[in-house]
Amino acid sequence: MTRESDTAVVLPDFDLVANLLIEEGVLAVSPAELHGLLAGQLAAGARFDADTLLRVLQELMDVSALKNEATKLGLLELYQRTLAQYESDDFGFELLVPDDEQLLVQRAEALGSWCNGFLSGFGLHTRKEQKLSTEAQEGLQDLAQIAQIAADSDADSDEDEADLMEVQEYVRMAAMLMFNECNRVPEDEAKQTPPPTLH
Repeated sequence: MTRESDTAVVLPDFDLVANLLIEEGVLAVSPAELHGLLAGQLAAGARFDADTLLRVLQELMDVSALKNEATKLGLLELYQRTLAQYESDDFGFELLVPDDEQLLVQRAEALGSWCNGFLSGFGLHTRKEQKLSTEAQEGLQDLAQIAQIAADSDADSDEDEADLMEVQEYVRMAAMLMFNECNRVPEDEAKQTPPPTLH
């Protein structure tokens, strides 16, 4: 019998995604912002086939074409794993940000970039008629503030560390809240759908 942790979906490594972007000559977009953008689009209800996804990401990264097959596969994997994490029952959704070994100031900056990307992606795909709960609207406002985050370059105390982890966890939960709100089937629609017939 497999334990939950054995089957948990893990995102590609931050440095791996960073290297893919560098090899493509993408300097304007960080891995954190790219993942935030994907996460925002998925949260708003967008779904892409492989060709559309790569086209959308090329526009975002301001490149006319992706040169390396490894980059295409890496980006598709990032998309699929992000969606799988959102849909998992164990609240396993993660943010693609640098790990704890990096300087606090870099991680804070990456978290701000992630929020920026998320807001852009979410805004691109939110339907006009989509009514968000007060909690979700407040979450979006908070993400907009966190997107402006700037850690003091001297900050690296345990207290600063704890603050950043707390903010990061809040962002993670806010993203899952948006996803759950925008991707559930309305109750009246769910009732109308006839059960599948077995042949």
